[in-house]
Amino acid sequence: MSLEIPWVEKYRPKTFNDIVSQSIAINNLKKFVQNTNIPHLIFTGPAGTGKTSTALIIARHFLKKEELDTNLLELNASDTVRIDFVRNVLKNFVNQSLFKDGSLKFIVLDEADNIPGQVQQALRRIIEKTSNNIKFILLCNYINKIIDPIISRCAVFRFVSLPKEKIIERLKYISEEEKLKIPSEKREEFFKHLFFISGGDLRKAINTLQMSVALELLENLDLNEILKISGFLDVGTLENLITAIKNKDFIKSKEIIRLIETLDSRNFIRQISEVLPSLNIAPVNIINLKTYIGDIDYRISQGADEFIQISALLAMIIENVQS
Repeated sequence: MSLEIPWVEKYRPKTFNDIVSQSIAINNLKKFVQNTNIPHLIFTGPAGTGKTSTALIIARHFLKKEELDTNLLELNASDTVRIDFVRNVLKNFVNQSLFKDGSLKFIVLDEADNIPGQVQQALRRIIEKTSNNIKFILLCNYINKIIDPIISRCAVFRFVSLPKEKIIERLKYISEEEKLKIPSEKREEFFKHLFFISGGDLRKAINTLQMSVALELLENLDLNEILKISGFLDVGTLENLITAIKNKDFIKSKEIIRLIETLDSRNFIRQISEVLPSLNIAPVNIINLKTYIGDIDYRISQGADEFIQISALLAMIIENVQS
């Protein structure tokens, strides 16, 4: 067993056939790469579904090993792509004359939906002016945040959420390869917890598995500990919170949240959303609550105080609990 290399990299798919559960996109891409005159590409879909891996497989399909350092530029757009970067670094890479025998150059922009609109306009002009030897691959979760002039210049491929059984199958494969000693009586429940924590994100599931190993949690496996280190409420705490909500005890429910040291607000929102049907709330009000939960999630993402927002959510849930 090795922990030196991140397992998401160690077990990153190397070929199209290794990509999990994306048959429509992959089958079409296999046809695309038979011709060097491929268009610019956009891969859109949830996190951890294979977008980055597929982009790198395409680049490696066309580039020789010695060309990867010079002809492949991989960037996390939300961190680096600002107007000065586009004008300088990106343009320099595009204009470098390193082509040999018509070889291609690839620019992979991850989280492209986080690029500001003004910068996207500058990026669009670069895409328009690039030669046939330059290929952009934009990766995003929300394609509606990409401006139409860029979308119209790219072929769009949609990646779907991975089913539970496929994620667990991959986790079991990695566990066998790493010869992990997971208590047999807790093995299946452990993988189900990893899937829940991941929210369908295979990358997150693999990282949580490796973290469990690094923290030496497997020998005396406590599933509640796995939940807590991942920012979720353990089973006992969640049950206490549900009881307080059913009793319409806002003070108690707020105190339970205040005492949680490892609470991740967005993970809590996922957890509380899943238990709404068990809280004696009218179905029509559950629909309204889920809309409100979306508003709370957005406010937190924009920097609002987490405790205040979660307290407001608890108050709204309690208000809708039927006596």
